[in-house]
Amino acid sequence: MGASGSAEGDLAGRRALVTGAGQGVGAAIASMLAAAGAVVAINDIDAGRAEEQASAVRSTGGAAQAAPFDVTDFAQVVAVVASSGPFDIVVNNAGNAGGASWPRLTPFAETEPADWSPFLQVNLYGVMHCVRAVLPGMIAGGWGRVVTIVSDAGRVGDANMAAYSAAKAGAAGLTRSVAREVGRHGITANVISLGHMRTPLTEAAWADGNPQGPAIVRSYPIRRPGLPDDVAGLVGYLVGTGASWITGQTIPLNGGYSMAL
Repeated sequence: MGASGSAEGDLAGRRALVTGAGQGVGAAIASMLAAAGAVVAINDIDAGRAEEQASAVRSTGGAAQAAPFDVTDFAQVVAVVASSGPFDIVVNNAGNAGGASWPRLTPFAETEPADWSPFLQVNLYGVMHCVRAVLPGMIAGGWGRVVTIVSDAGRVGDANMAAYSAAKAGAAGLTRSVAREVGRHGITANVISLGHMRTPLTEAAWADGNPQGPAIVRSYPIRRPGLPDDVAGLVGYLVGTGASWITGQTIPLNGGYSMAL
């Protein structure tokens, strides 16, 4: 099931918010949800990217609108939900690994609190803001789907990325707590934990001649990076009717990088 496919079950009449959806993984998720019939609000901090992706979805017959805002600003999030919601589906995809391309690796003992803030603000508080803003509408409607995209750094810990790992683990913990609180209202909340992805932000690592990409995939039984459509397919399942009894789970999507019972 790729971005051009549909979610498990018809999403006609559902409204979805996908954060960080101007490119990469978020764009694939937004396209998939629109193809399944949802009306999708495409968030990105860059208004141009958000509108470009919304236009691309509309050009294929989907219903989409740009929703440019900064997930770290709760007031902005609330304003968008008030004007464009209520939302039945929220996919917390916006994230910050520390830079415009590959993350900068720094031993924790060499960092200061000011270094931690960008990771916590986007990867943890950004998720908290969006979930808090959409939950009342989901509870009132008696149905909802929360999907939070994290990183395997939050599951197993990544050396030299402690603040990022902590923020991603926190977002997963938040989502599990929400799942316990709102399940009785017909709302599920799940986490997808990603391995290394091939997206516009990481493209340089996979370019021919760069040894970084091959070195990374040697630790993966499936020897390739993840692709946006891989994530969109799993999101499609989790928001559909086939997953209505799955909640509070963290599902690794990582080519076998980490395996556990």
